[in-house]
Amino acid sequence: MDTSNLFPMDQGAALPVRRDPKPGAKPSMTNDERDAFEHHLRCQCGCTLDVYTCRTTDFACRVSPAMHRDVMALVAGGYSAQEIIDAFTGVYGERVLMAPAKRGFNLLGWALPGVAVAVGAAVIFTLLRQWRRPAAPGSAPAAIPGVDASPEELARIEAAVRGEDR
Repeated sequence: MDTSNLFPMDQGAALPVRRDPKPGAKPSMTNDERDAFEHHLRCQCGCTLDVYTCRTTDFACRVSPAMHRDVMALVAGGYSAQEIIDAFTGVYGERVLMAPAKRGFNLLGWALPGVAVAVGAAVIFTLLRQWRRPAAPGSAPAAIPGVDASPEELARIEAAVRGEDR
């Protein structure tokens, strides 16, 4: 275990992800497409970065270069992006993905933040409407506890304060 990062890093966490090349295989993506694809796979050293970012920024990591070599071999073997993801999840499990798959219980993780924001916005909107609602014109002011005045007297005082008595 290496602790040169904020998180404990396991430099031996790389597992081989190998598949035989497809017959007559041609690379399934360009180098730029492959690099973009590696942003979807989490480096397993413990750094929480994707494979591309880890291998291009943390030169002490030995896991991301190993995962990169496996990706390059699968691309050269003619495997599509989804087939490569399936191969990696078959070896590492779903933890290898930077974002959980949108199915099953994971849907709750995708939907719950949006639902929470919508409910919160609705509550805030409702409260603001109630707080900003002006008193009905012509209605008598509410009696103030401890003040011995009739509603008519309170209305005259309120009109005087507003400058309506002139």
